[in-house]
Amino acid sequence: MAMRQSVKKTRKDQIRPVAGSAHAQGGVSTIEPRRINRILSLAGVSSRRNADDLIKSGRITVNGHILAEAGARAIWGADSIKVDGKEIPGPEPRIYLMLNKPFGYVCTLKDPEGRRLVTELLEGITQRLYPAGRLDFDSLGLLLFTNDGELAYRLTHPKYQVPRTYKVTVSGTITDQAIKRLRKGVRLSDGPSGESKATVLKLDNETSTIRMTITQGRSRQVRRMMEAVGYSVVQLKRTGFGTLMLGDLKIGKYRPLENKEIKSLKRMVGLI
Repeated sequence: MAMRQSVKKTRKDQIRPVAGSAHAQGGVSTIEPRRINRILSLAGVSSRRNADDLIKSGRITVNGHILAEAGARAIWGADSIKVDGKEIPGPEPRIYLMLNKPFGYVCTLKDPEGRRLVTELLEGITQRLYPAGRLDFDSLGLLLFTNDGELAYRLTHPKYQVPRTYKVTVSGTITDQAIKRLRKGVRLSDGPSGESKATVLKLDNETSTIRMTITQGRSRQVRRMMEAVGYSVVQLKRTGFGTLMLGDLKIGKYRPLENKEIKSLKRMVGLI
């Protein structure tokens, strides 16, 4: 007589996750319960829809218990989650880097024109990281790289109005009227720019330098706003992103974010 497998069947409200340690940098913990279909999607095991089918088929266990219905939650990296008896790996450690982007690099993972990629500057980093937002080929300054998809999504989503601060040098002597228009917002080809904070840092006969903060991240937005008030940009450098400041980081170099910087970013977009 065949021995029956000793595995209990449980509903989503009967799961008792075990305590686990954080698997992430900067106090970002994975001990928060997530839906199983979300975990399997993040782990690259299946789509969310397919994960629900796997649950209904009794092919997923958590801590030895077969899940009986969709909507169940578990702690990724702490609970033992198996699909067809094979345990799925825990989440990768989260990485957060600040890069001072030089001129002449593109913020894509590949370029059909063969231009240099910003990821080439991340020497010694083997994990697959993505920039949260972009800078133009001919722009400089602060770029955040991470494999934390939720944070990157929120930092770049218009809903959260994350501030981006730039040091902008334009041709000519900018007028008070132009500064007022920038502060109020100008009309662009894809709609109103929204308000900005604009302060003159330096004026001379040939150029003007302005500090400008916007809360939208549209393509070439600062350059287009300057064009709308009659000025062409000579140099554009991002000096702040969210609560991050570029500081004295050398051009072309990167550094890991400090724990307090990570927490501050997450707090800004409601993740903690």
